[in-house]
Amino acid sequence: MDALKRTPFFDFYAAFPESRSIDFGGWELPVQFTGIQKEHEAVRSRAGLFDVSHMGEFMVTGNGAEAYLQRMTTNDVGKLADGQAQYTLLCYPDGGTVDDLLVYRLGEGRYMLVVNAANIGKDLEWLQDHLPESGVKLADCSEETLLLAVQGPNAEKIMSEVTELPLAGLKPFHFAERAEVCGVEVLLSRTGYTGEDGFELYAPADAAEKLWSGLLEAGSAHGLTPAGLGARDTLRFEAKLPLYGQELSQDISPLEAGLGFFVKLDKGDFIGRAALQAQKEQGVPRRLVGVEMIDRGIPRSHYPVFAGGQQIGEITTGTQSPTLKRNLGLALVDAGYAVIGTELEVEIRGKRLKAVVVKAPFYKKSR
Repeated sequence: MDALKRTPFFDFYAAFPESRSIDFGGWELPVQFTGIQKEHEAVRSRAGLFDVSHMGEFMVTGNGAEAYLQRMTTNDVGKLADGQAQYTLLCYPDGGTVDDLLVYRLGEGRYMLVVNAANIGKDLEWLQDHLPESGVKLADCSEETLLLAVQGPNAEKIMSEVTELPLAGLKPFHFAERAEVCGVEVLLSRTGYTGEDGFELYAPADAAEKLWSGLLEAGSAHGLTPAGLGARDTLRFEAKLPLYGQELSQDISPLEAGLGFFVKLDKGDFIGRAALQAQKEQGVPRRLVGVEMIDRGIPRSHYPVFAGGQQIGEITTGTQSPTLKRNLGLALVDAGYAVIGTELEVEIRGKRLKAVVVKAPFYKKSR
């Protein structure tokens, strides 16, 4: 059996007696540092520090880079200016999802892609298989790149203490490629995966100690706490941010997952466009909806969902919401059952319990 991979921050986990790590897609990562509920509440009310160095980073360069990414992704890369990032997806010809990712435009003919950790190998092979014969180079920089996220209402205050970059002027999905943070040159972006304001820092792997200790020291007066995979999942769930393998997969299209905004059918041809166009014209067959339990029970991933005695879908993610204290789920259901207020049943441990379709996202940050 192959040894689990570790991020450059692994040795720092031991400073937290209650930390607990798990196998996450071949990585030994912390599910918690002090407790999922505590970390979730910290991010919603103060700030959390996430080690997400398991994510993958690819560099795409060359005079054909923009045209190549237009062909590979669903969003319109041509709308990016230098210093802007974009959420997008890679699709198969049948409209299923290869992965969801971020594209950063570093400059003309220079882009960075950030992909899901479990999909690094698959994505790299997919992108390599479709490289043109000339004009584009693709490089995997994942192993030499670390990634930290500072997320929460106090994120800007904390980051302002460790960088001279004027953060108030850095808009969401914008970044500075060569910002200095804690004495380290990083790519600093205003992006995240929690439903809160926040920043992500990309830096060389050997800068781990400087950044980790510097951020925690600066954030101590603002309630910054390390947060693990458990809180990352509950936070993104409340904000209806998809997780590949649950809300997205080879068998789930971006349109079914409610991500049509990021599918630009009018930009020109791209892989999967014909299938997605047909799906839109004929009617998207399934929809991702919010579900709230009426009967007592917590919906979990892959629990079957019924209506009128027939299975019409399944839960993709579900839990008791730490913020709202309600038993909630996201479910992929036949489109005819996606209307808010539709009564459903979720099978939990062999029993069908009453539920109802509700509005999602379940949580949006106050402005």
